[in-house]
Amino acid sequence: MEVILRAEGISKTYHAGSVDVPALKKCSVTFKKGEFAAIIGKSGSGKSTLLRILGTMDQPDGGVVEIDGENVIKMNDKQLSAFRRRKIGFVYQDYSLFPEFTAYENIIMPLALDNKDAVESEVDELLEHLEIAHCKDKFPSQMSGGEQQRVAIARAIIAHPAVIFADEPTGNLDAGSAEIVAKMLSLASQKYNQTIIMVTHDKQMADYADRILTITDGNVTE
Repeated sequence: MEVILRAEGISKTYHAGSVDVPALKKCSVTFKKGEFAAIIGKSGSGKSTLLRILGTMDQPDGGVVEIDGENVIKMNDKQLSAFRRRKIGFVYQDYSLFPEFTAYENIIMPLALDNKDAVESEVDELLEHLEIAHCKDKFPSQMSGGEQQRVAIARAIIAHPAVIFADEPTGNLDAGSAEIVAKMLSLASQKYNQTIIMVTHDKQMADYADRILTITDGNVTE
């Protein structure tokens, strides 16, 4: 199976005054096309730092990160911005929907920002699979947390990115909604052959993934 993301020897140390805090210690990981991987670890273990570096939102102190065959570490800000729009999808804990736009408008936002036209039938199919067709014309304030999170998942999928990063996507949801979202992420990887990398502290949610990586004190193990 094709490797879609490769990180080799990535390290990150934060400096708090005169104290050095190593967040990642020469981590090496690979992810294949269409797999759903979960990264679990306690607070402060380095999992969010790892996700931010893999997702191009932060630079490592050393190492290589390649996504879809491109070395993102060597890109400048303008190149990275364009690369994220086309190759990366994000699902955040707080949903990050625009309150003044409907679910449909929120979902097609990545396409609009990249000057691409949305195919409404494709959006409708996605809404059906995520079981939120009834939310198409609703605003975020008219939806439950679980529904908003599924809209965020649809928004991440719609541009067919190489990788979708989900940062504690069930952290603000009740147990029932969290289970639905975890199942939907699994469905997205299978149905749309998307590579999904989810960071979570919840082992129960991680069990929905095809593969679980554990991060402890900046070291990744499988």
